[in-house]
Amino acid sequence: MSTTTPVEVGLVGAGPWARAMHARMLAAGPETRLAAVWARRPDAAREVAAPYGAAVAGTPEELFDRCEAVAFAVPPAVQAELAVRAAKAGKALLLEKPLGPDLAAARAVADAVAAAGVVSQMVLTKRYHPATREFLRRAAGFETTGARSCYLHGAFLGGEFATGWRLQEGALLDLGPHLLDLLDTAIGPIVSIRGTGDPRRWVELTCEHAGGAVSQASLSGCVPLTGARTQVELFGPAGTLLYDTSGIDHEQGWPVLRAEFAAAVRAGRSGELDAARGLRLQELIEAARPS
Repeated sequence: MSTTTPVEVGLVGAGPWARAMHARMLAAGPETRLAAVWARRPDAAREVAAPYGAAVAGTPEELFDRCEAVAFAVPPAVQAELAVRAAKAGKALLLEKPLGPDLAAARAVADAVAAAGVVSQMVLTKRYHPATREFLRRAAGFETTGARSCYLHGAFLGGEFATGWRLQEGALLDLGPHLLDLLDTAIGPIVSIRGTGDPRRWVELTCEHAGGAVSQASLSGCVPLTGARTQVELFGPAGTLLYDTSGIDHEQGWPVLRAEFAAAVRAGRSGELDAARGLRLQELIEAARPS
């Protein structure tokens, strides 16, 4: 779905995910245009902005003045602070997961979005891929008794993403939103959750869902796999239903994400993957923290 006039989007952040995903996606259009970039390091912001002819903002407020919507590709604590300011400035928000570094910060973002009445959308990238949507469509008609799932990779062992908050908080805060969103959507609302293990090494979650189904989720960013492994397998009276991302091109979901965000901004209405959804996932993460 396209819009008549591209949505002018400002990007907060100039790290690896901003370069590899956000800037490329937003600049590709035609539904959006990368209008400006702000980062705490001006030289990094210039490197991200230059290939797309985007402006470099000197402050977050200058970025807000140059755009209709703000996309975030920064650590959760930075996003939570600046998203509240952007919402108060009347800007639509394209938000990364997790919504904040903790539940209080996530709630502050969701509250600011609600108070300002601005459009918000979570970058839960898997949810925009056709394979994911087909799985969720089939899961809606599948009677689930139990489920097993995992999200595993080795990115925390070294490389661009083995830094900062990911190493400190581990897989529960980084990978948990993706897997919990899929389980909560495919099987039914999670009504209780408990976690065991060390989120910085391996954490195991057990979820009870409305309707009685039970699911388990394994999360780790510290296993030396050749590629990320994301699987959800549902079991029920009719047999099994499997979701496996190993054979998909994740970039196929980017145009869908971009188009749906632009359409929401033009319509002035958020979709189901809004800041309130991000808060719901943060509540589950908080409840799942091993004691």
